[in-house]
Amino acid sequence: MPLSEHEQRLLEEMERSLYQNDADFVAKVGGKRARPAYRSIVLGVLIAVVGVAVLVTGVFVQQPIVGILGFVVMFAGVLVAIAPGKRVSLDDATPTSARTAKAARGRQAGFMDRMNDRWDKRQDGEH
Repeated sequence: MPLSEHEQRLLEEMERSLYQNDADFVAKVGGKRARPAYRSIVLGVLIAVVGVAVLVTGVFVQQPIVGILGFVVMFAGVLVAIAPGKRVSLDDATPTSARTAKAARGRQAGFMDRMNDRWDKRQDGEH
């Protein structure tokens, strides 16, 4: 079920607020995204297929060492295929507004800091 226009606007506003107020959190959680390394996937699959062929050959000729070698080659191929891809730098993955907010963080207090200051002033005024 698609979101209504009002819900989409609220979601976009919340996302912008997150990028502006919590740039450090965004950098830690989603700052870097891995791109799939298609070359590694193809190479890993080919190595795994060769490993399976060597494993089957080892079973066929009844040589356990050849079967074990085939299993090791197959396992190495799977590891190559699932290896993480290249990382995208934070500057490429983070929107401009988040970088601007992070740079401005030193110049002005964040929303929560201002709210805490207001709360402290209220508490000091009542006592």
